Amino acid sequence: MSGQTNIKIITENKKAWFDYEILEKFEAGLVLQGSEVKSLRTSQVNLKDAYVAFRGHEAYLQNVFINVYMASSYNNHEPERLRKLLLHEHELEKIHKAITEKGLSCVPIKMYFKKGRAKVEIALARGKKKGDKRNTIKSREADRDIQRALRK
Repeated sequence: MSGQTNIKIITENKKAWFDYEILEKFEAGLVLQGSEVKSLRTSQVNLKDAYVAFRGHEAYLQNVFINVYMASSYNNHEPERLRKLLLHEHELEKIHKAITEKGLSCVPIKMYFKKGRAKVEIALARGKKKGDKRNTIKSREADRDIQRALRK
């Protein structure tokens, strides 16, 4: 539990848990500009439609919206630019192989600061079908009903 005390969660992608079956998680660093880090500190980020794409042998985070930092100078960043992910070579190979051969998706689950560094938790995921999503909703509602009954 002592390892969790130095983590400050910036944002979570709750839609990913609903749309995908999460198979395996990875922690990756991000290559960011200064104004992006300041925007992250104020939690001005959206992971909703984001995913991981490969350019050559490097992984990039696409469609992550990091709002422009208003107090920054004219050197501000593009809100939806490609952001390079920092992963070990064996992790890159594993993710790339899963995406190309097994047809899985790689989506960001949450973004956080760990020891002052911006990190993103990405996951290999398989898309859920419509019936699977309905089952998720039914089980969530059943859990809520049980909790309400226990409170009374």
